[in-house]
Amino acid sequence: MLVINDLSLRIAGRLLIEHASVTLPSGTKAGLVGRNGTGKTTLFRAIMGDLASETGSISLPKGLRIGQVAQEAPGTEEPLIDIVLRADVERERLLAEAEVATDPHRIAEIQTRLADIGAHSAEARAAAILSGLGFDAEAQKRPASSFSGGWRMRVALAAVLFSEPDLLLLDEPTNYLDLEGTLWLENYLSKYPHTVLLISHDRDLLNNAVNSIVHLENRKLTLWRGGYDQFARQYAEKAELQEKARVKVEAQRKHMEAFVERFRYKASKARQAQSRLKAIAKLPPIAAMESESVIPFRFPNPEKQVASPIIAINGGSVGYEPGKPILKNLSLRIDQDDRIALLGSNGNGKSTFAKLIAGRLGLEAGTLTIAPGLKVSIFAQHQLDDLRPNETPVEHVRRLMPDAPEAKVRARVAQFGLAREKMDTAARDLSGGEKARLLMGLSAFDAPHLFILDEPTNHLDIDSRQALIEALNSFDGAVILISHDRYLIDACADRLWLVDKGTVKPFDGDMDEYRSIAIGRTSDSAQSKDDSDSKVSKADRRKENAKKRAALEPLAKQIKTIENGLEKARKRLELIDSAMADPDLYTRDPAKATALAKERATIVDLIDENEEKWLLLSSEYEEALAEPSN
Repeated sequence: MLVINDLSLRIAGRLLIEHASVTLPSGTKAGLVGRNGTGKTTLFRAIMGDLASETGSISLPKGLRIGQVAQEAPGTEEPLIDIVLRADVERERLLAEAEVATDPHRIAEIQTRLADIGAHSAEARAAAILSGLGFDAEAQKRPASSFSGGWRMRVALAAVLFSEPDLLLLDEPTNYLDLEGTLWLENYLSKYPHTVLLISHDRDLLNNAVNSIVHLENRKLTLWRGGYDQFARQYAEKAELQEKARVKVEAQRKHMEAFVERFRYKASKARQAQSRLKAIAKLPPIAAMESESVIPFRFPNPEKQVASPIIAINGGSVGYEPGKPILKNLSLRIDQDDRIALLGSNGNGKSTFAKLIAGRLGLEAGTLTIAPGLKVSIFAQHQLDDLRPNETPVEHVRRLMPDAPEAKVRARVAQFGLAREKMDTAARDLSGGEKARLLMGLSAFDAPHLFILDEPTNHLDIDSRQALIEALNSFDGAVILISHDRYLIDACADRLWLVDKGTVKPFDGDMDEYRSIAIGRTSDSAQSKDDSDSKVSKADRRKENAKKRAALEPLAKQIKTIENGLEKARKRLELIDSAMADPDLYTRDPAKATALAKERATIVDLIDENEEKWLLLSSEYEEALAEPSN
């Protein structure tokens, strides 16, 4: 169990977390959400013991193993599979001791423990994890030094997953994964047998891989049950109810204050005025829920549309070396209003295809027809390094508008979605999300007919991603998306193209079907690594799972009973809040108001207690279902 009690954290004089408390029972899978810069990564540092708190404490069970992706990706000459295997420190230690042990009793102990931790199937498990993250059998044998930084970070992620810590801390793990890797990770985390705390802005990951949300807002931590969509709905409902209650209390306060102001100096009304003053003092303070608005993106629409198809390819081949095409047999067309998402694992040629469409690569064979006057722009994350670090956003834009007045230049920067105070900040001092906004705005500056976006959501929080979706859906030109964010693809794309096996073809299914295919591939790969699994047929597994669910039926009923009780308690709480918001209640029937206040406090305590029970029992139920059968 992770217990955060009255915690305050400060960085460089800035208070990020203030007297915050939250408890995560063992086995909880929680998403840590909040705006960029609110202190999520700082909280991770405190949990790891790398940062001292100003007040409060973080309590963990003695001996609990915490795992986090290493900040520096491995770049040694070791094969990837060996790097991952070394992450299990206990296994490595026991194997080393087994080589030199002579005492028969100790040898027996070592072998028993190795069997308990599944040491003899470790290589198959490590290979399955690496496969899920995009490394085939050949790549797993290559040295880490032969891979780029992004791929090495995948190895670091594989290592921490393989070590299977009791508390797994993941900070934006999908930033260096493609869509296929993200889908695999989502599936893996949903079945992870221990506690997970995950920082992510990937909405689908937060809906499918976790069962709780920890919300960091206004320097406080709040635990919500369910995935992200359930949290967002409950949060909006709470904000609406709180605002209604605040308005009613404010109206009640003003009404009583007006009475006091009018009659407090009249002897005949002095007693009533004093009574109103006491009632005003007892009114519950209800603050408005603060919600920072997100500045929208705005992409300029093309001044004049061009005729469709804007791009047509027939029998095309493209690559970087003559005679060695990366993609071939390309026969595709793009129309002026297309919204296309490119699917396929990293390394299959998505970026190569984007460069061809953007005019940065030419065809080796076939024909490429481009509509006259077509403007194509491309945004890619690696271009962030192309920003001039010492120049402000205003100075970047002024280069493109040298003769425009200052007000017009700043108005154009504002369309990028940058706050006024950031316009004169050097690019090197902008956050990752602010740099992405600047680069996106510069990329679309000339109002392209076709806008290509390669992983645009890295560094953007959930609200900024929603703003990007709205901007793309309002854009009049064509859009091609390369993204690991399935929510973005679902919301923006109406055509799916699969980049696979050296070509690009339309994919007729939807994202749910593609998810099944992508997860199936990695599952098949993992299956081939472990022959023992093949001995159990699907029918046998179904029978075994049915028996397991039947055995767990009493626990499931207990969870359902708590859920029903919580629902009734929340409905009763709503009725009490509605009654207490009546301005006349406190003067008409003060005894009833007092009784309602006491009942409300009791129900709030009951909800808190039962929510904790629900989390514990749900975790127990999920762990029992996930346990392999003997």
